[in-house]
Amino acid sequence: MTTAVAVHDDVTVLSVVGEIDLATAPALETAIEGVLAETPRAVIIDLTGVGFLASAGMAALVAAHKRAGTATTIAVVAEGPATSRQLKMTALDQVFALYATLDEALAALRS
Repeated sequence: MTTAVAVHDDVTVLSVVGEIDLATAPALETAIEGVLAETPRAVIIDLTGVGFLASAGMAALVAAHKRAGTATTIAVVAEGPATSRQLKMTALDQVFALYATLDEALAALRS
């Protein structure tokens, strides 16, 4: 699993590529902590490049949402059976905003 950070205006995007499982979830948590340490207004976690999302990865997303508190808005980009299906089945799409594309997430967080 790899991550990359980009800033679009005042929205920070953490792009994730690979599989998020028990072995890689700690690296995801570390990447998220690094992004949140800057206290951005909004963070988008882009899972478009993720082919597998285990429960450990979902736990990392929930922890990120809790760590962000009210200071930072968290949104997730996920589309397809490997990511969005699990998030919807576990009702995590009710915890943080879920978008099908990065462009949709950016547009929503800019308005």
